[in-house]
Amino acid sequence: MSRFINCTAATLLALFATTAAAQPAPDPTAAMFGVRESAAGVDLSPSGNLVSYVAPARGGNAVAFIANVQTGEAKPFLNSGQGPEKLRWCAFVTEERLICRYTAIMNDAGVLIQFGRLIAINSDGLGMKELGQRESFYDAGYRQFDGSIIDWLPGGGGSVLMARRYVPEAGRGGTRMVRTVEGLGVDRIDTLTLKVSTVEQARRDASMFMSDGRGTVRLMATHGVSDQMLTGKVKYYYRPAGSRDWSPLTDFLDDDAFQPLAIDATTNALYVLKPLSGRLALYRVTLSEPPKTELVASNPKVDIDDVIRSANGQKVIGYTYAVDKREAVYFDPEYKALAAGLSTAVPNLPLIRFAGASADGSKILIFAGADNDPGRYFVFDKRTHNLAEIMLARPELENRTLASVRSVMVKAPDGVTIPAYLTIPPGKEAKNLPAVILPHGGPSSRDEWGFDWLAQFLASRGYAVLQPQYRGSAGFGDAWLVQNGFRSWRTSIGDITASAHWMIDQGVADPRRVAVVGWSYGGYAALQSAVTEPTLFKAVAAIAPVTDFGMLKQEAEAYTNSRLVAEFIGSGPHIEEGSPLRHASAIKVPVLLVHGDMDLNVGVAESERMEAALRAAGTPVEFLRYKSLDHQLEDDAARAEMLTRIAQLLERTIGH
Repeated sequence: MSRFINCTAATLLALFATTAAAQPAPDPTAAMFGVRESAAGVDLSPSGNLVSYVAPARGGNAVAFIANVQTGEAKPFLNSGQGPEKLRWCAFVTEERLICRYTAIMNDAGVLIQFGRLIAINSDGLGMKELGQRESFYDAGYRQFDGSIIDWLPGGGGSVLMARRYVPEAGRGGTRMVRTVEGLGVDRIDTLTLKVSTVEQARRDASMFMSDGRGTVRLMATHGVSDQMLTGKVKYYYRPAGSRDWSPLTDFLDDDAFQPLAIDATTNALYVLKPLSGRLALYRVTLSEPPKTELVASNPKVDIDDVIRSANGQKVIGYTYAVDKREAVYFDPEYKALAAGLSTAVPNLPLIRFAGASADGSKILIFAGADNDPGRYFVFDKRTHNLAEIMLARPELENRTLASVRSVMVKAPDGVTIPAYLTIPPGKEAKNLPAVILPHGGPSSRDEWGFDWLAQFLASRGYAVLQPQYRGSAGFGDAWLVQNGFRSWRTSIGDITASAHWMIDQGVADPRRVAVVGWSYGGYAALQSAVTEPTLFKAVAAIAPVTDFGMLKQEAEAYTNSRLVAEFIGSGPHIEEGSPLRHASAIKVPVLLVHGDMDLNVGVAESERMEAALRAAGTPVEFLRYKSLDHQLEDDAARAEMLTRIAQLLERTIGH
């Protein structure tokens, strides 16, 4: 079977070349690593004969394709077009009908607002229909998100269950035909005719519904609100089997104290993450009267983070966690054997994920990747035991030798051991190399062993790369989170600078040639590390960085989560002490700032003011400001230019 992704990659690369031609030519390696993944939102049709996926196009846009698994023929059926819309994914409802998701960020009088919409469309591109509530001139407010699919109703003839957001009308006088329904409800929607039947009446306080995968809604969440602001508290209700009445399952809890993952109708149970001994553990809660809770799994080092469902999306068959590498534990003997067999069939691709299946479960879509392989998709036929590779995540890198990644442990000055990932350039000895510290964003996030396009690009340029999982990172338990990377910035930044010293002490890094690069909180960490240890790093590249805690709090004031953001960041001396903008004069090395002007996570003004402060202090600074791009900079040309400029900065300051 031919890989059908390659037949579209050439076209998309040509589109990229057209865009890039108007700009200075990027470094060829930067262009190669800057191209986004060739396939996102990959889905297998009910027959298992077709695959849908979203591929990147020029200008940050995307095109959805349908491909025949057997012949390799791929045809586009939906284009996100020019403008703010971003096509995210498409998935099959029937063999000929799909649902697609697109999002957009709009600037409303200086306030950035994100929108999301679901549409149904035929595989030939015809019959497009919006699935959300129809908009009205008299809508009383923004309907940012129209809802989500909570049950795909396999065998439902093209119908789905959708948790649907309703906005009432206002100011429409002289008629009784005014919409008054408000909140989140659940509807059964025929995606062909748009015939709607109400399953759950809309409620203003509802924030989530969950189905059992067989068409029955069994779980509801209500959010806490005070003075029209979210409190971060959530209360859950459940339905016993055969009942239409909601029964309380929890009191109002912090949203991280009870995290529902899936309902398994075969066992009448809800799988949920809850704290246990300072880490998240997996529990099974029977949805009976009264509910019974039992521990399924815990890990003494890290959080349990998700469950695995069978290929048809029904039965819960296992769970996952990541110490250094991602691990999967299977309850189901068939899938346990299948996973073991796949590990033997593709031994160099240990990161295996079941990504979809045919309606009868006989054909399974599988993703497999590694640290030095961006990943590839396969279709496995249970009947013939044929494993067919169908597409590459990044075909541009297929014939390129990529770096291997290994887990290391870094000793902090206070004796704490910090887990980290070390990437050494291919063919190089881990000795006296120019080096880059690459802290992750979040801060409540983490890196994992696997392919990282930014780390791999840096390694391709000859740099040793270290990614520390500093205190403040998520996944390692409450104690490791400390207060968080803002309130406890000294601890987080201390771990990051300690990681640079460790590379020097181990002889991996040349002490005269160390730089720091980061994105989001990682960008903040890069700047603040240069503030706290001005002679340690020779260059800083900060992508979409937080530069001032006070500004970050102000940016949230127009949104309903402003109180949560303010509480997370906190108040006190750390607002001034921990903000690199207020200590720009302490940074003595060249700085590259990169930011999109439609960034909802961190306002572009934070980089604008940082640039001005650095210039005023006489520090060399460059600023790449991208129009109409958000926090992720989802544009191949922009990413290629960014990588080119990072490479130029590093070559000037630490060589290669």
